[in-house]
Amino acid sequence: MADLRAEYLGISLKNPLIAGASSLTSNMGSIKKLEDEGVGALVISSLFEETIQLQSYKMEQDMSYFDNLDAEISNIFPDIEHAGPEEHLMWVRKAVEAVDIPVIASLNCIDTATWVEWAQKLEETGVQGLELNFFAVPVDPAESAQENEQYQIDTVAAIMDKVKIPVSVKLSPFYTSPLNVVRRFDEAGVAGFVIFNRLWHPEIDVDSEKMSFPFHLSSPEDLGLPIRYVGMLAGTVKGSLCATNGVHAGADAVRAILAGADVVQAVSTFYRNGVQNAKKMLSDVESWMDRKGYSSLDDFRGKLCYTNTKEKWTFKRAQYVRHLLNSEQYIKRSSAL
Repeated sequence: MADLRAEYLGISLKNPLIAGASSLTSNMGSIKKLEDEGVGALVISSLFEETIQLQSYKMEQDMSYFDNLDAEISNIFPDIEHAGPEEHLMWVRKAVEAVDIPVIASLNCIDTATWVEWAQKLEETGVQGLELNFFAVPVDPAESAQENEQYQIDTVAAIMDKVKIPVSVKLSPFYTSPLNVVRRFDEAGVAGFVIFNRLWHPEIDVDSEKMSFPFHLSSPEDLGLPIRYVGMLAGTVKGSLCATNGVHAGADAVRAILAGADVVQAVSTFYRNGVQNAKKMLSDVESWMDRKGYSSLDDFRGKLCYTNTKEKWTFKRAQYVRHLLNSEQYIKRSSAL
C-alpha cells in the first residue's frame, strides 16, 4: 500500500492534504470531521488586525461590514460566542487540544508591532506552526513595489526573531517577480510557502448601485497558476512548498506533487463536496500511486518540476507559442463545428 506520509515546515504529517484556513476550521464540529475524514493537518481561520483593533468597539455594529473581505473566510469573526482576539486565542488552544493532527495558526495584520505581538500569543496556544497571511492590496500609488515587499520581509524577520515555531508565508501571485520575492523570504529563513493566496474581488450590484462581496469558491482550473510557480520553485528554495487554490480532487494533489509541492491545501472542495471528500481525495492518491508503482510521495515529487522536465517551455509562454505554431489545426477544428 502507498505511503502518504509527508513533511511540512519540519512537521511530520500522515498525508499531504491540509485543510486550509476557512470558516470550516473555526468550528469544532467541522474540525473534528476533517480529522475523522483523514486530513493530515489544518490551518485555523485567520486572526485579522481588524478583529484585534475592534476589541475596543461595539462589535455588533461592525461585524457585518467586514464580512467576506477575504477568500479564506465568510466572516472575520470565528464561530464562537464572543469574537474578540483573546477569545480567538482561547479557541485556537481548544482546537489544538481537541485533535491529534498538527494545527497551524494563521495571522493577517498590518502594523509590524501587531504582527509580532500576536504571533507570540498564538505560539503560546500550542500550535505547531504559524502561517502569515499576506492578504493585502496596496492602495497608495506613492508606495513602490520594493517598499511593499521589503516591509513584508522585515515583518517576517521580526516575527521569527520572537517565536520558535516554524513560520510559513501565504503569498499572492501579484508581485512583479514572485520567484525573487520567494527567494528573499527563503533567505530570511521562512520555513514554507503557500502558493497562492486566493484574493476575492468586490463586485457591483447594478440594481442597488452598491458594492457587494460574493462568496466565490475556486475551481480546478485555478490550480494551473500554483503548479506553474511551484514547479519553478521546486529544488531552488529550502522552505517547504504548499500548493493551494484549485485543489479539488486526488488528481489535483498528484499534479501539485509532480510539480514539486510537499503538501497541498484545500478549502473550496470541502464546501462544494463536503468534508468527506478528504477521504476520497486521499484514496484516489493512493490508488494512483499503486497503479503507477510508487511506494512513497518522494518517488514522484518534483518529477515534472522545471529543473527535471525536458519540456521546460511548458513553464514559460507555452500555450501562446504552441497555439500560434499550430493555428491551422485550430482553424480546421473551428470550421468543423
